[in-house]
Amino acid sequence: MAGFLLNVSATILCAHGGQAQATAPNPRVRVDGQPVVTLSAPHTVAGCPFTTGTNPMPCVTAQWTTAAMRVRAGGQPVLLQDSQATCVPNGTPVNIVMTQMRVRGQ
Repeated sequence: MAGFLLNVSATILCAHGGQAQATAPNPRVRVDGQPVVTLSAPHTVAGCPFTTGTNPMPCVTAQWTTAAMRVRAGGQPVLLQDSQATCVPNGTPVNIVMTQMRVRGQ
């Protein structure tokens, strides 16, 4: 895995268009002036319209499953542009739409 590091200003959407936001970015490491995001903290998802039949089942959180192999912040692997996450409770993926374009990691 290699790609640009994610910081709190990255645009991340669930598969249904809900906006994902970092719950606990690393306050000590910044990229492009914004704190980086690590593997350990889930993202909260807001505005997911997903339903199964007539039952609403929106994405609530996104738990990251892959991250950088070599770059860490506070002892945790940082998230990259090609990192993957699974939404809870429905198991769908997220899409990283936009991130900073200055710092790369592996």
